[in-house]
Amino acid sequence: MSSVRPSAAAPRWLLYARLLRLHRPIGTLLLLWPTLWALFVAGHGAPPAYVLVAFCVGTLLMRSAGCAINDWADRDFDRHVERTAERPLTAGLIRPGEALALFVVLSLVSFLLVLPLNGLTIGLAFVGAFLAASYPFTKRFVAIPQAYLGIAFGFGIPMAWAAIQGALPLSSWAMLAANVFWAIAYDTEYAMVDRDDDLKIGIRTSAITFGRFDVAAVMASYAASLALLAWVGRLEELGPAYYAGLVVAAGIAAYHWTLIRDRGREGCFRAFNHNTWFGAAVFAGIAVDFVLA
Repeated sequence: MSSVRPSAAAPRWLLYARLLRLHRPIGTLLLLWPTLWALFVAGHGAPPAYVLVAFCVGTLLMRSAGCAINDWADRDFDRHVERTAERPLTAGLIRPGEALALFVVLSLVSFLLVLPLNGLTIGLAFVGAFLAASYPFTKRFVAIPQAYLGIAFGFGIPMAWAAIQGALPLSSWAMLAANVFWAIAYDTEYAMVDRDDDLKIGIRTSAITFGRFDVAAVMASYAASLALLAWVGRLEELGPAYYAGLVVAAGIAAYHWTLIRDRGREGCFRAFNHNTWFGAAVFAGIAVDFVLA
């Protein structure tokens, strides 16, 4: 979990890359998988090429923008948390104004990608930008900010449906709800790593709110996510391959239980990082289902 402290003599671009977590792709993947779920289900296995590229690039840009605004908002807290104390902003290697400027520039570039799309998608892009900018502040007053994170991380889902179908059917909202529960599961695992530090500085997280029921809450959230994804399968009349992907994802969730049941920092962090395979399993089921259809 530890990282090498960035040097003040490091090139500016390297400090910016660390601020934007380009060296840690897990965050981008956790945004990308649900976006791909939505693109391929809404596009019946063949989303338009520009929409696919725009959403993949936009996911990377908005995740990076989210890291910049998150570190700006948490700059006075991060120095007190073992895992985040060496981030460039809180370590004084980058000025707060630079982080804000990066957030604005990346958000604007991402917004340019949706301009060729329909009005509904453009309108939803404004909502998505608000969610990304406001999420870091929810940790001050929301008992389970991970639920808000799930909406922010999953907002590519309704945007994808809007871009391809020009509408927001029940399936899009069911999939977004599934992503919210998945985010509660994986980000609670993440929060369990920092629980002791967060208690000291007054940050609210699901790991603190759930208390001794944290492991049970993580597993219940995985179960709720999978149940909602199964409902999406029924709504969209998906086939056996899709449900096989959900079974694999359920097995991955069960494996995570073995990593977090003792609440060790290393195990919880491993479980969090391993969640990319949960998202990949669901996407594989979607892709194979449409190939076989």
